[in-house]
Amino acid sequence: MTGKFDNAIISQVQQANDIVDVVSEHVNLVKKGRELVGVCPFHSDHRPSMYVSPVKQIFKCFACGAGGDVFKFIQMRENLTFPQAVERLAEKVGIKLKPIKYTGKGQKSVPDVDPNQLARVNEWAAKYFQANLKDKQKGKAARDYVAERQINQESVDKWRIGLAIGGGNDLVNAAAKKNIPMDLLGKAGLVVGGQSDYKDKFINRLMFTITDVTGRVIGFGGRTLDNAPAKYMNSPATVLFDKSNSMYGLEQGRLSMVSTGQAVVVEGYTDVIMAHQAGCNNVIATLGTSFTAGHGRILRRYAKNIVILFDNDVAGNEAANRALEVCLSQHIDIKLATVPQGKDPCDFVLASGREEFEKVISSATDVFRFKWDRLKDNFENDQTLAGNKAAIEEFLQTIAVAISSGKLPAIDRGLIVNRLSRVIGLNTKQINSELDKRIARSVSSAAGIVNSKVVSADLGKGLYATAQREILEVLLNESRFFDSIKEKFSVEIFDVPVLRQIAEILFEKYSQQRDVTLAAVLSATESAQLSSCIVMLAEAGEEKGNYKKMLNGAIEVVEKQLEKNKVVQPVNIEEQTMFLKSITNNAGKDNRHNVGMV
Repeated sequence: MTGKFDNAIISQVQQANDIVDVVSEHVNLVKKGRELVGVCPFHSDHRPSMYVSPVKQIFKCFACGAGGDVFKFIQMRENLTFPQAVERLAEKVGIKLKPIKYTGKGQKSVPDVDPNQLARVNEWAAKYFQANLKDKQKGKAARDYVAERQINQESVDKWRIGLAIGGGNDLVNAAAKKNIPMDLLGKAGLVVGGQSDYKDKFINRLMFTITDVTGRVIGFGGRTLDNAPAKYMNSPATVLFDKSNSMYGLEQGRLSMVSTGQAVVVEGYTDVIMAHQAGCNNVIATLGTSFTAGHGRILRRYAKNIVILFDNDVAGNEAANRALEVCLSQHIDIKLATVPQGKDPCDFVLASGREEFEKVISSATDVFRFKWDRLKDNFENDQTLAGNKAAIEEFLQTIAVAISSGKLPAIDRGLIVNRLSRVIGLNTKQINSELDKRIARSVSSAAGIVNSKVVSADLGKGLYATAQREILEVLLNESRFFDSIKEKFSVEIFDVPVLRQIAEILFEKYSQQRDVTLAAVLSATESAQLSSCIVMLAEAGEEKGNYKKMLNGAIEVVEKQLEKNKVVQPVNIEEQTMFLKSITNNAGKDNRHNVGMV
């Protein structure tokens, strides 16, 4: 159960999880001096703007402001509460937790479904499906099908392939024997129905286990073994699983994608499995949905370029065309490969082997060549005005996106415009005018992106607020100055709410010990926003340096402000607020007694 944990166990979990290792599971990091840099996953980052410090054990994005320790990264990355992030990282390193439940007024609200509980029930289901496949009697027909598809036993184990037995209540009965709550199975998308009438969702299907990049089971895909109308069926959307932001094979393909700098995207489970079985380990797949911006954001963390390898048919070409548009808008280097003779990637690998498969990948078509060929084919096969106009619109839009994302140099633009002019009969000036309109719309759209995960905090304005910030900047970098601060002031001098919270953490930490690390301060806060503020203040203080001089100046400002307002450390913020209200009511517009409002 999610709960509040003792500080000692939180510190133990924090120290057992190196932030570089944890962040590297989500972001491709590159060494830069004493730090590592990577593309920030918390905003639409086109250049690596997130820094990870192995010494300080923190991350910091200098574009969107996200920052914190290993707990805050997992909180923000997986949309977890602080206790859930502690549980997640403890489970990762094998530390057993004993939670202290929240009680009373300070109780924290948590989501209806704990992602860690869903992950555990999914893990149980994956093992259950695998046991079914291995069962001599239950799994015989399914094993025969697997053998027919030439999937070897090593691949069955690597990809955790299993079997959902027919009947309708096999999984339900097995879960009941283990006292697994039916509503939890329902929230995981493993059963349907309700009350006392729960039924298995997956019936008589070969089960493909879907994991995230860390190996956590987030969902399942089932391939029918009979004549069911739906050939493939995936888990429904849950707090763990979203088809638009998940891919099959990330866990198994991540290291190869990072080392080769390339990701090959296919459409099906068996396409991925057979490619890996042949030794091509940088192949992954979408999960029955079109290639989305979410997929693009995932892949650019691990690979510099992407090759789309969809089935060589009308549907496959349309899907590849949409994927190209997404990747261009995401500033991703993208190419398109096609399997010859109309085969899908799985059949081609089986028939031709690894070497021929790699030749297909290496001969992938440049995005602009693909789009140009697509335009010419349309002009040849569709003589209608509407068809030709649609084809031109699509081509112009691709070029506009490529220009605005920096993927098309000016010289190449000129060559393409001249060539297009000869084909469609418009002069180059008209074509460039149309392009400029689309480029302007593209830039305007990009500028309107709102970051929903990183929210800036109000750190106050004016000289007094600046002095408060500088005191914290010093204390976050130099513990030896704490005594001189404590002798003069208490936390009540901090009237900016965010700064007050940080001060309370620091004063508490320094009252317990003198050698307080930034990581220790960060572990004492559950708020990702507050964590980002702490990192920002620590970085600002380190950059300024000259701590003694900065601190003396800040102390002087605070003392003058307190003297001016004739207020010495009010008991608490609530009493101070009531006091100020009474003064305001009596004095009208006279604001001379307002503390901290300079």
